[in-house]
Amino acid sequence: MCEQNKVATMYADFFDYIESSTSPYHTVEESYRRLEEQGFTPLSMDEEWNLVAGDYVIDVYGTTLVAVHIGEHPRETLRIASAHTDFPGFRVKPNAMITDKGYGKLNVESYGGLIQYTWFDRPLSLAGVVVTKGKGLDLETHYVDIAKPVATIPSLAIHMNRQVNEKAVFNKQKEMLPLILMRGLGTEYEDDKTLLKALLAEEIGCEPADILSYELTVYNTDTVETVGFDAEYISAPRLDNLTSCYACLQGIVSAKEQHATGIRMAFLFDHEEVGSRTKQGGASLLLPNVVRRVYRALGFSEEACEADIAKGFMISSDVAHGYHPNYGEKNDITNYPTLNGGVVLKIASSQSYAGDAVAQAIVTDLCETHGIKHQIYVNRSDIPGGSTVGSISSAQLVMRTMDVGLPLLAMHSARELMGTYDQIELNRLLTVFLGEV
Repeated sequence: MCEQNKVATMYADFFDYIESSTSPYHTVEESYRRLEEQGFTPLSMDEEWNLVAGDYVIDVYGTTLVAVHIGEHPRETLRIASAHTDFPGFRVKPNAMITDKGYGKLNVESYGGLIQYTWFDRPLSLAGVVVTKGKGLDLETHYVDIAKPVATIPSLAIHMNRQVNEKAVFNKQKEMLPLILMRGLGTEYEDDKTLLKALLAEEIGCEPADILSYELTVYNTDTVETVGFDAEYISAPRLDNLTSCYACLQGIVSAKEQHATGIRMAFLFDHEEVGSRTKQGGASLLLPNVVRRVYRALGFSEEACEADIAKGFMISSDVAHGYHPNYGEKNDITNYPTLNGGVVLKIASSQSYAGDAVAQAIVTDLCETHGIKHQIYVNRSDIPGGSTVGSISSAQLVMRTMDVGLPLLAMHSARELMGTYDQIELNRLLTVFLGEV
């Protein structure tokens, strides 16, 4: 118990960040708030920039965030760290309410590669944005987080599905619709088709007819917990990839506090879990556009910008597959990162992870010089692994890049598992990278 209290105290801010970041919108809102509190000046993508040395934060369409530190001698170095704000789960469709013999269900679609069975029988809620009519063509966007369990996806009893333990395959359109209410027992509404709008209107204080659209994430309301006799593990929703978002924030704040020279940036992209090919994803032109705009706003030439990009360095941070002791055969035979083993350098000859020998050496040297625990992940040769935004981003901005992260078990589950002490190592790496060298 003492160890659990120690971990909870050590990570109180990190746990708060996870529990506040219930949708990509709320991840960006919370990150933006924290950076403003640290003295970062807001910038807008739709305004001209005139920049001087200082610290800036940009909200890009609500679900992507960019933070920039401009120090003395801006052309001395260009460093970029990135992560992603989205996570696998469910999104609510338009015209979402369905009633069946008094049961009120939500019509949802899956988002990203979730492990379906882990979402059954959990307390769920809704978070995202609701857009309402304004004056003329000026619409109003309202952030909504119901912040209490209002839905669940009940599993079918084993007596009616005798093969469930042998064949856990589910029809997402039929068998994974969350229950959200029961007709005749709570507040009644006349029209089932507009029932969800009525519920949202109560939440934000408007008329249902004023709601034009919404973008809502179904999220797991389970709290962050430590696990293990000595609290060796942390079990929580959304560790992929809030662990990296949090570390990027630590790094860019360190750049401000340490008065780092050069230009240091952090990008928290949306839509990594569905391919990144959106206006605010890592496959967009956002990254090169922002870098070039910063250079122009500082009065540097395009040629100077391209030269600094070529000699700059980027770390793309996303979670890695940790060694699973019940499925050891799923890992590479010599490169198998373990929980609490430190930061993972992710390597793939296919370039599904960004990196080359020099990039690997740079990050390895940073870790060894500063005493940061680190290890290597490579896919087993006969099992294709995942990919992340690093290779995509480095193709858009021709800059040497290395993919890193901390190791997880149960990746893409409704609850994931990390080593308690790995977040410290990832924080230190990105703090050193953005703030100290």
